[in-house]
Amino acid sequence: MNLISDMQIPVRRAPHSRIHEVDWGNLELGQYNSDHMLVCDYSEGRWFGPEIMPFGPFSLLPTTLAFHYGQTIFEGMKAFRTADGRVHIFRPEKHYERWVRSAERLCMPVVPSEVFMEGMRRLVQLDREWAPGSTGSALYIRPFQIATDFRLKLKIAESYRFAIVCSPAGNYFSRPVRVKVEREYARAVKGGTGYAKCGGNYGASLFPTQMAKAEGYDQVLWTDGVSHQYIEESGMMNVFFVIDGVLVTPPLNDTTLDGVTRDSLLVLASAAGIPVEERSVSVDELREGLERGRVREAFGAGTAAVISPIWQIGIDGRDYTIPVSRDGGSIGPELKEALDSIRYGRTEDPYGWNFYV
Repeated sequence: MNLISDMQIPVRRAPHSRIHEVDWGNLELGQYNSDHMLVCDYSEGRWFGPEIMPFGPFSLLPTTLAFHYGQTIFEGMKAFRTADGRVHIFRPEKHYERWVRSAERLCMPVVPSEVFMEGMRRLVQLDREWAPGSTGSALYIRPFQIATDFRLKLKIAESYRFAIVCSPAGNYFSRPVRVKVEREYARAVKGGTGYAKCGGNYGASLFPTQMAKAEGYDQVLWTDGVSHQYIEESGMMNVFFVIDGVLVTPPLNDTTLDGVTRDSLLVLASAAGIPVEERSVSVDELREGLERGRVREAFGAGTAAVISPIWQIGIDGRDYTIPVSRDGGSIGPELKEALDSIRYGRTEDPYGWNFYV
């Protein structure tokens, strides 16, 4: 995908690059930030021109509404350096579609697509040297928007700041993970904000995740917020199971995030002739499948983690181990290789997912 725009975006370059400070062998997400950021403000019913400037702090009053009432949204996406040295952003149009849904749910004005897309392209183009080239690493891109009215009255804000920052990142999970089925706490409920990428969803997940980690788990498997009988997501990722040779993932609804990696894997699985089902998976079915060996694989999928294999699942106090396949026929690694081959330019991109800067 390519975008040509006549939008004028002023650039104030950083006087000195900080790229020499990066430990490229230890890229923890958010530990390093690229030299520049994009900022665009909204007030009096309109967006003002975006500007690219040196990365640095914002000045906000303590009464800024974003600090108090949760009008904050964000996206997470990546730019990859391909085998021939070019840099592209992966599926930004799909991320923008989700951004629009998040903004509308939080009663926030939608930043114009040309600001989102072209502003991000020019920012990544300017800081392209920050995009690592090794497989498993990428330049993580974080667009976000906050309410900037300064008062304590609970209301829909009238002013906002949209910004984009970038951070070189390696593998989020460096090993297979151990997860616990969460049966008490809920990430989201029907009619809520579960499908939006807003700060409150993630804040609410911290306590049950902390409790699971205290028990030796890496993440939780969220269940529905009413009956706690059906699997929805894995921590900050969508979740997949291979049951009787079929790739199964819970369906999308207003409590589940429409993951871009999830969508990409479903497209690639169908193209590879892998049977796919988007359907509800009950905790009882998962337990029975683990006991009888019908569940042969489980993995989380998301922008930060890409594909994270699950090797053990805790259900109601009992742990079930998923044997690691040694026959080379596992679906998760096959899909990851197919996705990485497109993103790192080792094969053609038949879907137009790579948006070159």
